[in-house]
Amino acid sequence: CTALLTPVTNVLSPRKRTTSQCKSEPPLLRTSKRTIYTAGRPPWYNEHGTQSKQAFVIGLCGGTASGKTTVARKIIEELDVPWVVLLSMDSFYKVLKKEQQDLAASNDFNFDHPDAFDFDLIVSTLRKLKQGKSVKIPVYDFTTHSRKKDWKILYGASVIILEGIMAFADKELLNLLDMKIFVDTDSDIRLVRRLRRDISERGRDIEGVIKQYNQFVKPSFEQFIEPTMRLADIVVPRGGGNMVAIDLIVQHVHSQLEERELNVRATLASAHQAQPLPETLSVLKSTPQVQGMHTFIRNRDTSRDEFIFYSKRLMRLLIEYALSLLPFRTCTVQTPQGEDYEGRGFDGKRITGVSILRAGETMEPALRAVCKDVRIGKILIQTNHSTGEPELHYLRLPKDISEDHVILMDCTVSTGAAALMAIRVLLDHDVQEDKIFLVSLLMAEMGVHSVAYAFPQVRIITTAVDKKVNDLFHIIPGIGNFGDRYFGTDAPADWCEEDDSRDL
Repeated sequence: CTALLTPVTNVLSPRKRTTSQCKSEPPLLRTSKRTIYTAGRPPWYNEHGTQSKQAFVIGLCGGTASGKTTVARKIIEELDVPWVVLLSMDSFYKVLKKEQQDLAASNDFNFDHPDAFDFDLIVSTLRKLKQGKSVKIPVYDFTTHSRKKDWKILYGASVIILEGIMAFADKELLNLLDMKIFVDTDSDIRLVRRLRRDISERGRDIEGVIKQYNQFVKPSFEQFIEPTMRLADIVVPRGGGNMVAIDLIVQHVHSQLEERELNVRATLASAHQAQPLPETLSVLKSTPQVQGMHTFIRNRDTSRDEFIFYSKRLMRLLIEYALSLLPFRTCTVQTPQGEDYEGRGFDGKRITGVSILRAGETMEPALRAVCKDVRIGKILIQTNHSTGEPELHYLRLPKDISEDHVILMDCTVSTGAAALMAIRVLLDHDVQEDKIFLVSLLMAEMGVHSVAYAFPQVRIITTAVDKKVNDLFHIIPGIGNFGDRYFGTDAPADWCEEDDSRDL
C-alpha cells in the first residue's frame, strides 16, 4: 500500500482540464448497516471511554462534477467500517454581502476562488472532528447563495472524508489530511454534468451556467485547482468508475486503520461471541407480576388499550427501580412526635429525565409521578432515508445539566444505535458518564454490550434482556414496534425496534 503515497501510474490516464464547484451537499455521515451497530465501542474511544487515536482524514479534491462524491461513497462502501464521516466543502461557502448576492444572482460572482470559502471554519471544524468532538455544520442553500438558519450537528468518526474543489488550497488544512486524493475526469464530461446539475437541482438557466463556466469556473480550475494535483498521494481518473484505484485506496486505508488500532472489524466479530452481561446492567426482578405484564405487552393479539395500560404499569416499576440505584446518603429528621428518624436522602444536585423521541417520551409520566419537580429534556435522532445519514433533528436539554444525574429513557434498545448517540450528546454537554442511567423496558444483549463497551460507566436498567437480534436488527422474541403499538400508527415493512423513534 505504500505505493499510494505517490501517484499510481497503472490507474492513471492523461490529465484532462476540468471545471470547479462541487455537487449539492452530500450526506455528512454514512454507516454500514452490517457493522456499525453490531457491537462495540465507537472506534475513537479506548476502554476508559476516552479518545485513544485521532481519526484518519482523507482529502478528496478535483474539479466540479468530477465525481468526488461518488468516489467518496464508493470508498465508504468498500471500506465497510463503521463511523465514517463525509464532509463537503460546499457547506462552508462564506456568507455573501448584499452586493455579492446581487453579483451571484446574475452569475457574476466567482464561487471557484479560494476567497469564497471560510477556511478558518473548515479547519477548526475538521480539527475538532478529528479529535472526536461534536461540530456544527452550516447548511448552504445554492438557490439563494446563502446559509440556512439550521445547522447540522455531527459527531466523531474513525474515518473522515473531506471533499471539495479547494481541499488542497490551504496549508493549514493540508496539515490535517492523512491522505490526499485527486479525482480527474474529462472536462467535457464534467461540463455536461454541471449543466445537468445546475439546471435541474439549482434552478439555473443554460446561458447563466455557460457564462459562469467561461468567466470563472474554467480559469479558476486552471489557476487554483489543477496545480494542486501534484500534492495528491493518488490521482483517480474517471471518478467513481475507476474501481482499481478505489480498491487500492481502500487497502491503504485499512492498513492505516490497523496501525492506528481504529479498524474495529475484529472487535465487531468478537462481540458476537458469548460473553457475560456487564456489571453495569441492572435488571428488574422477574416476579410473577412482572412476567404477567410482559405476557400482555409481548402478545401480538393484545389490544392497544391493554398494551398502553400494562406498559405504563411496567414503566412505573422500572422508573422506581432505577431511582433506587441513585446514590443516597444517611440523614436524620425529626418525626411529629419529636423523635429522631435516621433515613436516606438523594446524594446529588438534581435529577433530570431525557427521553429519546418518540417512544422514550412515553416514560416521562412515570418519572414525573415518582420524582417531584423533575426536569425533562428531549432528543430526536432520525435517519435521512435518501442519504442513509443519521441526523440529530431536535435537542432540548435543561440548562446546567452538567452536574445532574440523568435518567435517559427509551422503551426498547435493540442494537444500541440511538442510545450511543444520545449518550454522546449528553457527554458533549458535560454530563458525567457515571451519572447517566439508561432506562429501557426491553433490551437485546447486543445493545447492552454495545452501550457498556462504549461507555463503561453508564448504568443500564431494564425489565428484561432478550438474547437475539435478527438480520433486520429486530429483537427476538421482542415486543414488536413499541411506538406504533403504543401510538396506534402503522409500522413500515422493514421496521426495527429502534425505528419507532429514530428510524435507525
